[in-house]
Amino acid sequence: MRAKAEMRLAVDIGGTFTDIVLDVGEERRTRKVLTTPTRPEQAVLDGTRLILADSHAHISDIDVFIHGTTLATNAIIERRGARTALIATQGFRDVLDIGTESRYDQYDLSIDKPKPLVPRQLRFTVPERIDAHGEVRLPLDEAAVRALVPHLREQKVESVAFAFLHAYANPAHEQRAARILQEEMPGISVTLSSEVCPEIREYERTSTAVANAYVQPLMDSYLARMEEALRIEQFRGAIYLVTSGGGVTSIATARRFPVRLVESGPAGGAIFASQIAARIGERKVLSFDMGGTTAKICLIENYEPETSRVFEVDRAARFLKGSGLPVRIPVIEMVEIGAGGGSIARIDALKRVTVGPESASSEPGPACYGRGGQRPAVTDADVALGMIDPDAFAGGTIRLAPDLSKQALLRDIGEPLGLSAETAAYAVHEVVCENMASAARVHAVERGAVVGQHTLIAFGGAAPLHAARVAEKIGVSKVIVPSHAGVGSAVGFLAAPIAYELVRSRHVRLDDFDPALVSGLLAEMASEARALVASGAAGAPVRERRAAFMRYVGQGHEITVELPNRPLTAADLPAIRRSFETDYAALFERAIPGAAIEVLSWSVLATTDARQPAIVAEVARKPAAKAAGSRHFFDGRAGEVVDIPLFRREDMAPGATISGPAVIAEDETSTFISNSFDAYIDGAGSIVMERKAA
Repeated sequence: MRAKAEMRLAVDIGGTFTDIVLDVGEERRTRKVLTTPTRPEQAVLDGTRLILADSHAHISDIDVFIHGTTLATNAIIERRGARTALIATQGFRDVLDIGTESRYDQYDLSIDKPKPLVPRQLRFTVPERIDAHGEVRLPLDEAAVRALVPHLREQKVESVAFAFLHAYANPAHEQRAARILQEEMPGISVTLSSEVCPEIREYERTSTAVANAYVQPLMDSYLARMEEALRIEQFRGAIYLVTSGGGVTSIATARRFPVRLVESGPAGGAIFASQIAARIGERKVLSFDMGGTTAKICLIENYEPETSRVFEVDRAARFLKGSGLPVRIPVIEMVEIGAGGGSIARIDALKRVTVGPESASSEPGPACYGRGGQRPAVTDADVALGMIDPDAFAGGTIRLAPDLSKQALLRDIGEPLGLSAETAAYAVHEVVCENMASAARVHAVERGAVVGQHTLIAFGGAAPLHAARVAEKIGVSKVIVPSHAGVGSAVGFLAAPIAYELVRSRHVRLDDFDPALVSGLLAEMASEARALVASGAAGAPVRERRAAFMRYVGQGHEITVELPNRPLTAADLPAIRRSFETDYAALFERAIPGAAIEVLSWSVLATTDARQPAIVAEVARKPAAKAAGSRHFFDGRAGEVVDIPLFRREDMAPGATISGPAVIAEDETSTFISNSFDAYIDGAGSIVMERKAA
């Protein structure tokens, strides 16, 4: 008897659509449904029922449920989190306002700083002091902790973040204060900075603890409702949540540290693009993920996305570091802007067309949805230009109204500027493509990369419509739109390994290195990380990656140096120094001979192996089958309406070639091929656009 094929379900909740992917062995099905903002689990359940009905299966048949969401990010951006208090060491009440004392725009006298998640009246302090070596200088005043309880109750506080000075070196005071508070206020949500971010840099550690406390009641409630709803539906499999670093973790860990879910959806997209790059042997890739609310750009080299240990949420200035709220967590490095299919277009005070970051979301949605939206969105522009088949949008589940798009564009853009609805739509399309091209240029320059030398991989519901124009603007000559691009992040979830990374600060100089002390710390971290991974690994092998964050003594920032996965000895020191100096010289052209080196923090990543994609073979190219129809397309550069062929992706066999301009439609998205490109279908079913010879 043949063994039952494993059934894996992935769900990505976005600001506009909830994407569902079901894998049963080698068979894959997908669905897109509108997100239900007030109760996100409803869209998940509705979409799951639909996709299971397509497969003639029941929810009890699902073996693995993998979930990613932008709910935590949106709660911070929209300030919809819990009423949160901060309890700090006496004298350090205002660390959230002081920050690092830097200005992201030095010469702007009216600088708009990010608003802290905890207002000053909800920040409290207690007497206690631990030094940087973990030694107690002033015992915790337990009576002072208890004295805060009436104030917290009076202020109706739902969640509390503890961030005591140097708690990363010794968490005892935070742990004791938390126990006292939970005894006095049973049921209150508590976050300790020594658990969520046990690292130096007081402002970043405090900001991360506050962000975790701010979203914890919301995410805990949502995940509890989701778990219960699945149980009622007779789900008996394993549940995993995707983290910002590109791994998956248990639901228990996610409920404890929801701040690690801040960029879970975009992380899935980066994994998806990495898999596509590995499949076709593209070592330099720029992933372009454009959904309903945001667009994400990520550099991927040698099939690995760049990673970072800090992420900024809710930036006041789009491209300026330091203008957002820092969250110190493992995260895939990318730039994210408010440019999605639902991003709203308008005229500013200077009579310029601007797009985003405000989004029409799923409620009411763009004007063409016919759900009450009155302002024009990017999707309205694409519909008015003729790039989207209004009868086949989202697999025909949502009928679009082109007349409503044109009315909104004419009213808000066209009439104020003396333009037709179609020209207004072209203006919106150009502006949003330039916004994304600018983001790609900045992201590449910050990393010393030449953006035009990369292949663009486009996915998400809206990216395939804009990828050709973005590629033209940034000088990219090859664009790939993979199969199931419209639900790419959810597909990426299915390839993510079970992983968890721990980072802890312990200052050590190489000229005063204690191998036994460091090896003991790394062993303790490895044991904790492995335990968090092994609980969901189902017997799969777990490997480690150890690293040190090093710098020359007195410098302000560190670089990451990998360490051997074993106890360290004094004999390892020359090799560690050489590794640091080699990496330092690669970044800054030269090392500093004889300079003292220090380690500030240590990292252990425990992970299972990611699923490896099969390599795609070359296919012989041949003319495409007959077009399924045509579209009236407004060519903004020519200023006229032209007829372009419309192809159905499922009708195009590997090797089929077409010349732009054309539209390739499918249930999840549509791909627009501009005049500048020819396209063919590769062996994996991806649309590959190649720039025409001049």
